[in-house]
Amino acid sequence: MNEFHYIAIEGVLGVGKTTFAKKLAADLNARLILENVDNNPFLELFYKDMKNHSLQTQLHFLLNRAKQQKEIKQPDLFQRKIVSDYIIDKDKIFAYATLSDDEITIYEKIYAAVINEDEIVKPDIVVFLQASVDTLMERIKKRGRHFEKNISADYLDKISQAYNYFFSHFPRTIPLVIINTDEFDIFKNEEEYEKIKKFILNVKGGVHYYKPHKG
Repeated sequence: MNEFHYIAIEGVLGVGKTTFAKKLAADLNARLILENVDNNPFLELFYKDMKNHSLQTQLHFLLNRAKQQKEIKQPDLFQRKIVSDYIIDKDKIFAYATLSDDEITIYEKIYAAVINEDEIVKPDIVVFLQASVDTLMERIKKRGRHFEKNISADYLDKISQAYNYFFSHFPRTIPLVIINTDEFDIFKNEEEYEKIKKFILNVKGGVHYYKPHKG
């Protein structure tokens, strides 16, 4: 079993990455780093009118993520195992999927001012959770967040494609585990969760695809 110090879970909204990160962090007695979504005052406006509220929504997330990245480097935190429910690359995935060309120009200048790529702590392994748009829509509806009620299937499809493109070009220097969660619910099936956890903690490098053990 590999002693990964920093494990990051990623995926499109609604796929279950935060739930998975919480469970994994508890099992590994790790420090949990969660993205704070609920405190973004622009998010509900964004889902209602993306064209007019994309930039301020994105910049609010960027500043929060930049602050958390600095906290990860603090000695008292970095000495513990870390499980996070996002990677900093997520910021640009969403930015380039939602912002106009003029907004991207502004965004890139602010990104360069608040993020120093050379100082970012890279995870030792990334777990990318996938699901179809239908599955994502169903899970988002079930969790019942009021500000997500206007999310469309077209938007989820666009973000899913952006994620798939990003991870198809993911650096080979960091192990990547890709798990499609359409066929099973790893959050309700304890046996499957344990198999997935074991699989993740035993990969050595490169890209790995987890396949559920049917039957």
